[in-house]
Amino acid sequence: MNKKITSLLSGLIFAALSVNTAHAQSDNFSAQQLTQVSEIKQQALDSDLAWDLVESLTTEVGPRMPGTPGDKAAVAWAVAKFKHLGFDKVWTEPATFPKWIRYSESAAIISPAPQPMHITALGNSISTPKNGIEAQVIEFDSLAELENAPNNAAQGKIVFINYKMDRHRDGNGYGPAVQARRSGAVVAAQKGAVGYVMRSVSTAYHRFAHTGGSHYKEGVTKIVSSAISNADADQLHRLVALGKPVTININVQAKSMGEGTSYNVIGEMTGTEFPDQYVLIGGHLDSWDLGTGALDDGAGVAITMAAAKIATSKGKPKRSIRVVLFAAEEFGLWGSKAYVKANQQTISNIVAAAESDFGADKIWAFDSNVHASALPLVSEIAAMMASLGVEHLAKNNARGGPDLIPFRQFNIPAFGLSQDGTDYFDYHHTADDTLDKIDPKKLRQNVASYAVFAYMAANAKTRILGK
Repeated sequence: MNKKITSLLSGLIFAALSVNTAHAQSDNFSAQQLTQVSEIKQQALDSDLAWDLVESLTTEVGPRMPGTPGDKAAVAWAVAKFKHLGFDKVWTEPATFPKWIRYSESAAIISPAPQPMHITALGNSISTPKNGIEAQVIEFDSLAELENAPNNAAQGKIVFINYKMDRHRDGNGYGPAVQARRSGAVVAAQKGAVGYVMRSVSTAYHRFAHTGGSHYKEGVTKIVSSAISNADADQLHRLVALGKPVTININVQAKSMGEGTSYNVIGEMTGTEFPDQYVLIGGHLDSWDLGTGALDDGAGVAITMAAAKIATSKGKPKRSIRVVLFAAEEFGLWGSKAYVKANQQTISNIVAAAESDFGADKIWAFDSNVHASALPLVSEIAAMMASLGVEHLAKNNARGGPDLIPFRQFNIPAFGLSQDGTDYFDYHHTADDTLDKIDPKKLRQNVASYAVFAYMAANAKTRILGK
């Protein structure tokens, strides 16, 4: 079959689907609106706007760790892009956070088999002395095993937690693994350790160390907090298993810089009938410093900006569609917290909220967390996503993305557009988080899903309420 015939058949099939959709019975949308949904969906599938945006962000700005020149450049980039795309309103809101800078890091096995290791400091780690720290390693399989060890179990040693993260499409292995990253150094210090290193929170086989946030506890001695690549963790484990003392050196130079300030960048397509009510979509603008933040979260930034633009290509929505690019997420959701504080009086105006912060693979599932009165509308939205390969989970317990956590106290209507995260933690928080990991076709499917969601939530007769 030649290309012209294939193209003609595809066009006829799409036209037939549009007609069928237009004549479907709906309590929330006119036949014309349902046709527009189908047209918007196809427009998104044909558009490279999101690719152009994420390519620009990762190339012209690059890494965007909070408090760095890259972060400042990203804010300016986002403001300019929103204006260029024709958003009705564009503004920024400040967000403060504890600023931390990485200078250098290295590690090596000193004995019994000298060799270098690939290491990264975890965010907020203190520095070692200039020559590093050198001590014998004591290995634990998990944070729980370390917690249950005797109080002096790690006295004078470097604690090594070798917890292996499970690989799952929905990323459910992250929660158990990340606990060791967040508080491992605290527990290690409580057991007498002089340093802390962990197997990366990662599902990869490559030799990249994965960074991420860590925390200290008041009253507990601060020790260096770091992670090594999975390959180096396996090597270290094998050496420990030989039964001879294993000594390593960790050298991290980093500094806490007090309070920093960045900005949430917000673009809005203002509604015609209920402008104060709004659909909130977005991602976080910052990234870690090791890669260019393509998957985390340049893709989410691009997906939601493009989706809002395409969702309003048929005319102004009834309710506003607001894209929020949150600041300083990687350091602890600081932009989200600032947004909630600054907009506390109007949070109840949110009719639907979803965040894209899980890479750029295909969206495979859709779910809500809404009042029962909105469930028929949710089913209509899900039906329109079905042709994109999106499954309606219909559990009505969606949590939304990380930046929506501070919103939960207000019981906003939250939605999950779940991306396939099977490979996400291969690249998460590493030097390998770069543009080449994004598939343009999958990116377009994400934009189409978000555009359908945003259009329908903004234009429905039913106002969506939270539980």
